[in-house]
Amino acid sequence: MSTKTNAKIRAMIVSGAVLLFATGAAGVDNVISSNAPDLASVRAKIKAKDFKAAIVELTPMLQTHQHADVYNLLGFSLRKSGDVKQAATFYAKALDFDPDHKGALEYQGEMFVEQGDIAKAKANLAKLLRLCPTGCEEREDLEQAIAGASASPRTN
Repeated sequence: MSTKTNAKIRAMIVSGAVLLFATGAAGVDNVISSNAPDLASVRAKIKAKDFKAAIVELTPMLQTHQHADVYNLLGFSLRKSGDVKQAATFYAKALDFDPDHKGALEYQGEMFVEQGDIAKAKANLAKLLRLCPTGCEEREDLEQAIAGASASPRTN
């Protein structure tokens, strides 16, 4: 290959990488590295509220992919399936891998709201305010969850 062709290929790769990292995620999670597994079918299962099937698909990925997106989506699916204790573990693991993972901050914050721990939810919101000063879906969703909890009295 000629030097000119190599330069064009390198320019296309760099442009593609810039576009990949510059685009936001669609609310479910953020892609932070090129070694992320293909999570399209997991996202489809979650969108369809088939959380058990998402868990079945995500669980084997734990052996091959140590990735914040995998941990976050597994935490979300577990929480929606009623296993809040395990969900908390996976949200924490996602945030260990990427402390600025917007999806994990949102979902963990929503879990805190569900548990009545508004102070912890607000701490996650403060991080999202720093990460999304002009707004993002994760920040807005957590703001709504906190506002909803604050507006309705908690009954036991």
